[in-house]
Amino acid sequence: MTITTANLSAHRLVKWPGSAALRLTPLALAALLLSNDCRAEWTVTPVVQLRESYSDNIGNLADEQAHGSFVSEAAPSLSVASIGPRLKFNASAEWRKYAYSNTDTPNVRNSDRRYQMTAEAIAVKELLYVDASASGSRQAVSAFGPVPNNSYTANNGADIRTWSISPYLRHRFGATATMTARLARDSVEGGGSAGFGNSLASTRAIDLVSGPAFTDLGWNVHYSHQDMSAQRTGDTTTENSLAGLQYLVASHLSLTSTVGYDKYEYRALSENTSGPSWSGGFIWQPSTRTKVQASFGHRYFGKTGSFDASYRTQRSIWALTYADIVTTTRSQFLLPAALDTAAMLSRLFAGAYPDPVVRAQVVQAYMAQTGLPPTLVDSINYLSNRYMRNKRLQGSVTFKGARSSLLLSVFKERTAALSLQQEDSTLLPTQLSSLNEDTDQRGANVNADYKLSTRTSAHASLYGAKVKSLRTGITNDIRQLNVGLSNRFNTKINGSLDLRHSKGRIGVFDNRDYHENAIVATLSVQY
Repeated sequence: MTITTANLSAHRLVKWPGSAALRLTPLALAALLLSNDCRAEWTVTPVVQLRESYSDNIGNLADEQAHGSFVSEAAPSLSVASIGPRLKFNASAEWRKYAYSNTDTPNVRNSDRRYQMTAEAIAVKELLYVDASASGSRQAVSAFGPVPNNSYTANNGADIRTWSISPYLRHRFGATATMTARLARDSVEGGGSAGFGNSLASTRAIDLVSGPAFTDLGWNVHYSHQDMSAQRTGDTTTENSLAGLQYLVASHLSLTSTVGYDKYEYRALSENTSGPSWSGGFIWQPSTRTKVQASFGHRYFGKTGSFDASYRTQRSIWALTYADIVTTTRSQFLLPAALDTAAMLSRLFAGAYPDPVVRAQVVQAYMAQTGLPPTLVDSINYLSNRYMRNKRLQGSVTFKGARSSLLLSVFKERTAALSLQQEDSTLLPTQLSSLNEDTDQRGANVNADYKLSTRTSAHASLYGAKVKSLRTGITNDIRQLNVGLSNRFNTKINGSLDLRHSKGRIGVFDNRDYHENAIVATLSVQY
């Protein structure tokens, strides 16, 4: 069951709901880090990158307005990681400073900063756990503006900051069931100058899942309650409850079913926002390398379903997923990257490097030498204050050969707004209020590398996407191509030389395209 109630006093300051327990959680984490039981090996890696670029259209302007410039960049960064019996911690932070030979160039930034952190801690064994995360990055304001292939272009961008902390209790009732009770607080901030509102939410959730005593018929029950305060859309309260069954009909095949009820009270024009929900499906897992899970059902907005299939060989990983959900831009920012390069490579290296600490170090060294990006470019998560129905089909494959690797992903996404246009009135002008009403995105991304020698690799990436507003007919065709060479001078110093080409729409109000060509030389020193 999902119940949302709203106090629709828009454009007011966010009132942060209080929670004494969550305020004490950082102190509990600090005490845990200092305890003898949490002693683990910490890896601290400072890195300095020096980068010199030349771009013939540094501000992503129309071709007749393009300005060329050299860009000198210094980017110190710090990574901290630890994997121990009671704590898994991974964090990185980077600051970039830019200097331009052409000081009259518009749409450029003087500096940039980004960071990310994830932590999983066992505060009390077999009882109290804590999850935490934080991030800060540059995000696109609109899917119909420039999507820069660099970090210094200011056009169509906003700095978004998120954090989340979630202590939870877990208790096993013998072999009968396991109960998890969770308390969470999360925040999304930034983009205020573009009309995107800050928000903060508190969530209480409880899950009860059957244990090994139920060999043929498993069951689960879920309940959650969320209070959210949003700057543009007011206060909302959401409740969700669900009950499910899983029946083992054969050694590798299970049938699944769920029942629930949805009720959303966001502002909508005479549309049904409540009703019962149900689903039925199956899970087929003939081996540890192959798994297929599918469901079909109905929610208040109509027919819905999901699909998740994966297949792994010694040198490849294949995946195909489909999801149909109600979501918001805010909730998408709180999720991890959809296509994490390190995570995809980690699964490939698992057989050769079973130790997770060693495997993480090998993956990071491999990515640095081959020039692979930390995440693969995906669909554009543009700023919106509205509830949306998102239907997404995505496939990906990862190959690892003796001297090469290939990462490929394709996607098709349909997003339809559910709440009123007025909630985005600060983001879009009146004449384009229906721009994000119903959008379609489809695209592909491929990254490849080839080892020329033990020290030198060639790499290439290609990203293409087409975004279309089905209400206005406005489109944005995006193309990004990058080819280059990277060389490891020694264990601490890497260098690369890249050529890139980018193309896309100038902006929402201008249907002209921009084109950019650039050459980039990078020197990376690890201390």
